[in-house]
Amino acid sequence: MTIPTALFQGQTPLAVRMRPTSLAEVAGQSHLLRPGSPLVTLADPDASTRAATSVILWGPPGTGKTTLAQAIARSSGRRFVELSAVTAGVRDVREVMQEALTQRDLYGQSTILFLDEIHRFTKAQQDALLPGVENGWVVLIAATTENPSFSVISPLLSRSLLLTLKPLSDDDLRMLIDRAVTDPRGLGGAVSLGDDARDALVRLSSGDARRALTALEAAASLAAPTDDEQHEDEGETDASTVPVVTSEQVAQAVDRALLRYDRQGDEHYDVISAFIKSIRGSDVDAAMHYLARMIEAGEDPRFIARRLIISAAEDIGLADPQALPLAVAAAEAVQFIGMPEGRIPLAEATAYLATTAKSNAAYLAIDAAIADVRNGGFGRVPIHLRDAHYPGAKRLGHGKGYVYPHDSEVGVSPQQYLPDELRGRRYYEPKALGAERDVQARLEKIRRILDGR
Repeated sequence: MTIPTALFQGQTPLAVRMRPTSLAEVAGQSHLLRPGSPLVTLADPDASTRAATSVILWGPPGTGKTTLAQAIARSSGRRFVELSAVTAGVRDVREVMQEALTQRDLYGQSTILFLDEIHRFTKAQQDALLPGVENGWVVLIAATTENPSFSVISPLLSRSLLLTLKPLSDDDLRMLIDRAVTDPRGLGGAVSLGDDARDALVRLSSGDARRALTALEAAASLAAPTDDEQHEDEGETDASTVPVVTSEQVAQAVDRALLRYDRQGDEHYDVISAFIKSIRGSDVDAAMHYLARMIEAGEDPRFIARRLIISAAEDIGLADPQALPLAVAAAEAVQFIGMPEGRIPLAEATAYLATTAKSNAAYLAIDAAIADVRNGGFGRVPIHLRDAHYPGAKRLGHGKGYVYPHDSEVGVSPQQYLPDELRGRRYYEPKALGAERDVQARLEKIRRILDGR
């Protein structure tokens, strides 16, 4: 059988060839494509003469932002202009706006402006979009992989609908992969796909359609026979001669799963948040998973180590006094030996913190004390506790009546330490967990002595 080598070499990438021509072909994003939704209305050719709302499409790579924009353009009958924030400047934007105004006034034709990666636009560049969007010269469809709340100016956000795209489901990816294998625009049946290979493609794609199709194309090129093999098979056209893409070939094409992680964006904060909360919740397996994600994504190990130190102090405290020294030691080890070996002390500290006893009593105590101080609840230092070492201090009564605790048999003497205004205030309330259980019992005795009971 002759394999059409043009499918694999010197041609437009498979992911581009398989881009849907209408919204009906779009995989996933069903929550945005319900009848009457803004995107469906925008794609309706009967609505092309009516005013439409600009939209900002926010989602991870490979979820269909560009696909949706182009499908809308093909279906709507509107004029379509595409700019990339990587290459376009203020002058380009103004030229598009002026031409859109001319097209509207002279020919009654509205313009869709698709702006990819709008988060790369400066404030001045985004400001240049405002007149056209506000006056309806263009319908803006902007795409971004970063949270628009931080990357898009407020006036533009307020004049647009923010639509969030989700990573594609496994079923969506399977459908896309199978379509690409058989569709004439794709591989046209030149190869077939084993179930294991399909599952491997889905697993390695992490919800990214572009990644799935790129990997499929690479794996299919590995499955295609050489020129000699094609020559030997000439004249054989039955289905049994079609090369089968295997999971091994997929593994060769894609050596690891796509990890969604932006060290400056949402994923950075979401993963570290999940990491700390997993430690706090004593789920060592989840904590180890999120640690692995950060390591594989190239997160700064010093950042991870700092978070472990905070976790040891905030969530474990005196329930295990060894937690904080161990976290500090892990941070020093990472600094000393670097990566990749640094992953080992980080994992050790993570496992220790996740599995040990937890108490946030010290954390709550300092926050409560700070709240009192900020609210004016501090008062004067009791006179018997004031510094009595400088000349004239004794004449002022400083230190008079102070009881030296070491003179007591139990090392604690009855006397007041808090200011009068806060007398009897309790900040630290240890829990009956881990080593803090002993602290709790000891503190009860101490407080009885201090109160003179």
